[in-house]
Amino acid sequence: MKAKLGMSPIAWWNDDLVELSDDVSLEECLRQSRSAGFTGMEKGRRFPDDPAVMLPILRAADVTLCGGWFSGTLVDEDIAINKARIAPMIELFKAVGAPCIVYGEVGRSIQGDRARPLATKPKLSEDEMKAYARTVTDFGEWCAEQGMPLAYHHHMAAVVETEPELDAFMNASGAGIPLLLDAGHLAFAGGDVLRAIDNHHGRISHVHVKDVRMAVIDALDRTRQSFLDAVALGAFTVPGDGSLDFRAIVQKFADHGYEGWFVVEAEQDPRKNPPLRMAQVGHKELMAVMTAAGYTVETQGYPQ
Repeated sequence: MKAKLGMSPIAWWNDDLVELSDDVSLEECLRQSRSAGFTGMEKGRRFPDDPAVMLPILRAADVTLCGGWFSGTLVDEDIAINKARIAPMIELFKAVGAPCIVYGEVGRSIQGDRARPLATKPKLSEDEMKAYARTVTDFGEWCAEQGMPLAYHHHMAAVVETEPELDAFMNASGAGIPLLLDAGHLAFAGGDVLRAIDNHHGRISHVHVKDVRMAVIDALDRTRQSFLDAVALGAFTVPGDGSLDFRAIVQKFADHGYEGWFVVEAEQDPRKNPPLRMAQVGHKELMAVMTAAGYTVETQGYPQ
């Protein structure tokens, strides 16, 4: 089985917490992640939106674009509005050969609002979840028809956060909307990562190998502290530096025949946790557990 290892630039620059950002150029971010062994990088705010500009940067760094976040609002806004907003991103991702766009629901979400405690996260009724899942499926099918599949990202502080919410969404949605399984977000939400892989492996097309520090999460006052507070306190980290058993997680993916990207997405304070050093820790851990699970990790970066 083949696998590819990527990173998210959120370890270098945080889109929601400026104080958790390093003054590092895109080129230096790519150089550091590539030197640690990663061959892909998801899109961040310092990436150009013009493929003619982006491709030479990726080529020089020997890195491929392995995904990127789209802030969807389908829980509240019309599908046509979302189609218009994602259309330029689809064309960009097709031009640079990205495998998918990560759909993250921000409608009603409190993930970017530091004044909103975790306990106030939005919740959908059973009927609302069914209607939402059908809409997201239609949107995913349309994006795939345009030549760029989506991968749905369950997320803390959003309408699909907990394992029961993920199960409900998956049961009501269709194959037109593949799943991004994020180990860290599911563990933060109190879910069972291995069970979720068992339940939904047939739809998983993209993986975020985010680790967590459970001591930080367990100490949170969810009636008072927000998702961004948790991030600032160090709730997330790279594999090999946190509480999750990635040997078991990666083995579970292998058991179900998953092949594709495993992306380290670990937002934390770059002064306390230098991104290059953390990238090296994460890559070393992943190589060990992936080799043990029988994966061959691809080493080619930018397509030759």
